[in-house]
Amino acid sequence: MKNKYRIIGPTILAAALALGIFVGGKLHFNDTPERLFTTNSKKDKLNRLIDYIDYEYVDDINTDSIVDVTVNNILEKLDPHSVYIPKQEMVKVTENMKGDFVGIGIIFYPYNDTISVIRTVENGPSFLKGILPGDRILMANNDTLYGRRLANEAIVEKLKGKKGSSVELTVLRKAEGRTFKVKVKRDLVPISSVQSYYMLSDDMGYIKINRFAESTFKEFKSALLELQKKGATRLTLDLRDNPGGYLGIAEQMADEFLEEGKLILFTKNKKGKIDKVYATDEGSFENKPIFVLINERSASASEIIAGALQDNDVGTIVGRRSFGKGLVQREMQLGDGSAVRLTVSRYYTPTGRSIQKPYNKGNKDYYQSFADRYHSGELVSMDSIKVTDSLKFTTPKGKVVYGGGGIIPDVFVPIGSNEEEAVESMDSVGFISFFIFEHLDADRQRYKGYSEEEFVNDFRVDDALFEQFVDYCMERNLKMDFYDYEDAIKLYLKAALAEQLYGPNVHAKIKSSADAMLKKVLELNIAPLKHGEFEAIESND
Repeated sequence: MKNKYRIIGPTILAAALALGIFVGGKLHFNDTPERLFTTNSKKDKLNRLIDYIDYEYVDDINTDSIVDVTVNNILEKLDPHSVYIPKQEMVKVTENMKGDFVGIGIIFYPYNDTISVIRTVENGPSFLKGILPGDRILMANNDTLYGRRLANEAIVEKLKGKKGSSVELTVLRKAEGRTFKVKVKRDLVPISSVQSYYMLSDDMGYIKINRFAESTFKEFKSALLELQKKGATRLTLDLRDNPGGYLGIAEQMADEFLEEGKLILFTKNKKGKIDKVYATDEGSFENKPIFVLINERSASASEIIAGALQDNDVGTIVGRRSFGKGLVQREMQLGDGSAVRLTVSRYYTPTGRSIQKPYNKGNKDYYQSFADRYHSGELVSMDSIKVTDSLKFTTPKGKVVYGGGGIIPDVFVPIGSNEEEAVESMDSVGFISFFIFEHLDADRQRYKGYSEEEFVNDFRVDDALFEQFVDYCMERNLKMDFYDYEDAIKLYLKAALAEQLYGPNVHAKIKSSADAMLKKVLELNIAPLKHGEFEAIESND
């Protein structure tokens, strides 16, 4: 093989020299021909291929897009969680994980080609300037924002800017039939990861966390302190549908519940290096009853907390088997504003189990196996969960736990019926919320007389509003047995009203009465599991 390269080498070298003169020395031809065709020249091959396409291909090609596709294809061959973040997405991803951005502090719908304010962020820039729910923002400085089908991203870009900079808004207040201008100074606006918190009972606090961002632990501590002031000596930590986030934040949160010296987790990289993380003496909720809610969409950092508590015989895990992500990623910059999140280690729970589900058959199979859980019946019955004896582990107090694909809860609560899940889905995707927005937009004044407490305790959704919602669904070809689920739908309509009138905490509190997992927690709170009861209990609710 070496002799062959020597024979054709001069020809290649001459071609390379000629090409080098042609493109003004812009190509990276510093290596010998021998090195170009060896397995050690992987980087050079990719660089040269892109250069060839840039300068020699017959048509103009956006090689940036080729590079993006190439990087994605490489990462797909590794594991499902090593991902590429293009330059244009990095700002949004960074803001989301940082926990804030600079803006004017409104939550809005693009409604009939106009930006319609749902509500303002409390004590944010727009709130302090008197912007109200139902207001329409017509202009930002000299940019017209109505009558144009602007994408949400384009609207946000018009309203965002440098901290301390001002934007003059032209606002239509429909309720008063007037238009006015107001100058709003941009400031940091939080992206809350503590979605809601309130007292579930006289002694039970509730905190719902939707991701693990930089600000999550600080938000969590603030919420927990408020609940403790209200008498919370027990806590329900809701990690359902939480896809994870920063490993360090999950470690901090687990530390709140574990005594000093307890192992939280350990990680192992390709070289076999093991790093162990132990609880400190900083925990503020140690030796108190803690219930952790998980479901099939709880992943990563959510599973770290559930696994750390379960393996240390602390608290009770309630719900359904979690997703099963036991890989740790590190974000690495690529030099042009883009980045990769590359898997650099695996994490293990305190008993030594990896809860990462297999991915050796490729990404498609990996995510299909998630759907297979539904078809296998494991979301309905705990007996349908497949476990492997070789992945059996035992906690210090003798409880049997399993690795190999998620955290299996101590107390199982099945998924609801198709119709119940359909109602929940209409709420989670914003369908009910949009209907309620239109309802409030037509007559917001009818709710002026209610205080938050009066609304929660006394307000009832009437048949007229229910029938309007049924018609609204039918017009959009959404069909179900509405009247069989009238009570549930009315409850969700009330919760959506509460969210737009008073905020997410009231929305969550109203919905809790129809939540099977929270009902189970309240039952366990009255008659908690004894220390000797380690077998998972299946709820028939």
